[in-house]
Amino acid sequence: MITGEIRNSVDKIWETFWTGGITNPLTVIEQFTYLLFIKGLDDTETIKEQEAEFLGIEHEGVFPKDKQHLRWNQFKQLGSAEEMYDVVSNEVFPFIKNLHGKEESAYSKYMGDATFLIPTPNMLAKVVDGIDNLPTEDRDAQGDLYEYLLSKIATSGTNGQFRTPRHIIRMIVELMKPTPEDIIIDPAMGSAGFLVAASEYLHDHHSDMFLVQGLKEHYHNTMFYGNDMDRTMLRIGAMNMMLHGVDNPNIDYRDSLAEINKDKEQYTLVLANPPFKGSLDYESVSNDLLKIAKTKKTELLFLSLFIRILKPGGRAAVIVPDGVLFGSSNAHKTIRKEVIENHKLEAVISMPSGVFKPYAGVKTAVLIFTKTGAGGTDNVWFYDMKADGFSLDDKRSPVQENNIPDIINRFNNLEAEHERKRTDKSFFVKVEDIQANDYDLSFNKYHEIKYEEIEYDDPIVILKRIKKLEDEVQMGLQKLENLLGE
Repeated sequence: MITGEIRNSVDKIWETFWTGGITNPLTVIEQFTYLLFIKGLDDTETIKEQEAEFLGIEHEGVFPKDKQHLRWNQFKQLGSAEEMYDVVSNEVFPFIKNLHGKEESAYSKYMGDATFLIPTPNMLAKVVDGIDNLPTEDRDAQGDLYEYLLSKIATSGTNGQFRTPRHIIRMIVELMKPTPEDIIIDPAMGSAGFLVAASEYLHDHHSDMFLVQGLKEHYHNTMFYGNDMDRTMLRIGAMNMMLHGVDNPNIDYRDSLAEINKDKEQYTLVLANPPFKGSLDYESVSNDLLKIAKTKKTELLFLSLFIRILKPGGRAAVIVPDGVLFGSSNAHKTIRKEVIENHKLEAVISMPSGVFKPYAGVKTAVLIFTKTGAGGTDNVWFYDMKADGFSLDDKRSPVQENNIPDIINRFNNLEAEHERKRTDKSFFVKVEDIQANDYDLSFNKYHEIKYEEIEYDDPIVILKRIKKLEDEVQMGLQKLENLLGE
């Protein structure tokens, strides 16, 4: 999570925008992100130059030799604010807008209508100075920065996918272990947090894939897909992916639930935290999704979508509100039955309600399943997460208690979980038990509380004890009365 010092620095930069006349939170975030992106390009370029020098190889950078003055570390040192403003507005900004010449690239598509809106040289100088002191080189810190910026959008409370905590995203990616052959999608991508985390996982665990031309091409062009209905998020997502080394992610402006989305059996891995709130008119929803479960609830429609867009054998790890696990409506039961009977439900990880604070108190869970089309659910693994490394109040301060390492370790060693009892915080439940309970997937439905038998003294002994205490009280009162009488 973002530290207090960095939070204060971001707040000061935000205040500079605000007092300078830019008061729309989305506009502030866009302008802030453009400058973070410009700095990130220079940071990445510097690292690649150092690596090339160390290896003794040629480096063809993003900035041509005649464009070196457009780098962050160059223009920030210009003598006057006016000079910096002229370079940034008239040269740097057009340069980043045209960074990807190919019209079909996600970056070009969503940067095309980007506009530089910082009105004065002094304001730009203050913002550049503030951003220069932020820890943008560190991937985790950069993700936290985006998360904190996005939390400032007043309307984002209705779009939970924008603010999935980075440590929860990383947990889910580590559970799923993306492979170099995967085709990964987040149909409600927000700022592309899941896609970025998956790309980082592949860098850290499959670095040799970048030595194989076919896999390298797949990584840059055909591995990552994301949809959203907010062009600002698409722009931020495109920049986020590019800063993390993905040249051409397939990011599209699209209502994933609408009839216009024809995707079917195209992807091998779904990672998502779709919107929890809201309902749609039947007319605006794809008929294919309504065939699985007739509902207007977005969280159920997205589950139907995940099933449709996965290839047979494809996997999904998705965050759902708790109501999906035990809701009693026909649609709730139907979608749970679909996943359990026609595919392979593997795990239900219950998360505490504080995970999404301070923005929302909703209790959630992670569902992990594989699309088979022929059933296969036998034993479902349940885990009750009580702590995620942060306090579960609005402050979300770091704490020692953290179940995430235990969750990852146990999920990687599920054979040992068969010995666990239902009094533990993780255990297996047979599919027959789930069927008998109307496909209820809530942890507490199967968790058994172990009561300890307490032996009390014989009532006669207790009465004697009470009488003795009463006698002592009477003696004390008598002594007090004697003292007062004297």
